[in-house]
Amino acid sequence: MSTVAKPVNSVTPSNRSTMRALVKHHAGPGLKFVADRPRPTPGPRDVLIRVLKAGICGTDRHIWEWDAWAAGRIPVGIVTGHEFVGIVEGIGSAVTRCTVGTRVSAEGHITAGTDFNSRTGNAHIASDTRILGIDRDGIFAEYVTVPEENVWPVHESIPDKVAAVLDPLGNAVHTVMAAGVSAKSVLITGTGIIGLMAVTVAKAAGAGRIFTTDMDPRRRALALKLGASEAFDPRGNDWVDEVRKTCRGEGVDVLLEMSGSSAAYDQGFSALRNGGTAALLGIPAKPPTFNITQHVVFKGATVLGINGRKMFETWYQMEELLIGGRLELDDIITHEFPLEQYEKAHETMISGEGIKVVMSIADR
Repeated sequence: MSTVAKPVNSVTPSNRSTMRALVKHHAGPGLKFVADRPRPTPGPRDVLIRVLKAGICGTDRHIWEWDAWAAGRIPVGIVTGHEFVGIVEGIGSAVTRCTVGTRVSAEGHITAGTDFNSRTGNAHIASDTRILGIDRDGIFAEYVTVPEENVWPVHESIPDKVAAVLDPLGNAVHTVMAAGVSAKSVLITGTGIIGLMAVTVAKAAGAGRIFTTDMDPRRRALALKLGASEAFDPRGNDWVDEVRKTCRGEGVDVLLEMSGSSAAYDQGFSALRNGGTAALLGIPAKPPTFNITQHVVFKGATVLGINGRKMFETWYQMEELLIGGRLELDDIITHEFPLEQYEKAHETMISGEGIKVVMSIADR
C-alpha cells in the first residue's frame, strides 16, 4: 500500500511572477528549495503547464548524489526533474492543439524534429535532443514550459499518480515491445522501478514465463506478485543453469537487462539461448567487462539498445495498456510527499524504503 504525506502550503494558480522550485544550487550533493524562482513564460509554440505531481527517478538520484556523470552533465542552477502530470495554464500564440485546463504529461526529450532520426520515426534518438531537468529547466517546480509537440493529453481514467510516472513506464513499455516478448520466455535482470514495471508490462504483452533477478528480497517478492514465474537472488550463478534447464536446456528467448550491472550482463547473456534477443536499458556506472564474442557473436544474438520512449508510438501503447486495466502499478508507486518534503522524498527513494516516489506540487 502506498504512503501519502498530506500536502502542506499548496499554492493555487495565480498571476505571480515567481514560483516554488527545486534547484541544483551548487556542484555537490542535494537540491535547494526556493520560493522565488522566476515563473517561465511560454514562447509562441510553447505550453505553460502547472505541475500537479512529479516522479523521482534514477537520473534524479544521480543528480542528487552528484556522481561523476552528473558532475559532467548537469548545469548548476537548473530546475531538475522530468516526470510529471499537470494542467495546461497558458499557451503560446502559435499553439493550435492544446487548450487551457487540459490535464497533460509530456515527452521529456525535446528535439527540433529536423535531423535524420526525427524525420524517419526515431526522434527518441535525435542528435539534437535536449532533456527536461538536464539540459533545460525541468518539472520540480510549480510551472514548466514544454513545446506543443511534446505535450501528451492524459486520458481521464488514468490517476494523477500514474500519469506522473508515464516517462519511466514508457521506458519499460519500449523495452518490452522492442524485444517482442509475446509467447516467449523472458528474463528481466534487475527489478528496480523500471524492471518491476517491465514485469507487469511483459505479462500484459503475453509473455510466457517471466524470470527475474534482484538482490533485494522485497523486490523479488513484488516481482512474483506482479506476474514473475521465478525471482532469483543473482549472487551466485546456480540460478543461470536452473533457468537454462527449465527452458528446453537452451535458455530464455528474451533478455531484458534493466540493472546496468556488469555481473547481470554476463549472467543474462549466459541465460539467453542461441539466437535470442537482448534488449538493454540498464546503464552501467562504468564500461562493463563483457565477452562479446561468446555472448553475442557465437550466440547469434540480436542486441537492442533502448533509449527513452519511441515518440510517440510508445505513448499510444502505454495509454492502451492503462485504459484497458492491463497494468498493476499500485504496489510500485509506494510513497507521495509534498514538494517541501523533497529531502525525505529523495531519501526514501535512495534508501530503498520506497520504490517509486512521487512529489505532490500543487492541488487541482
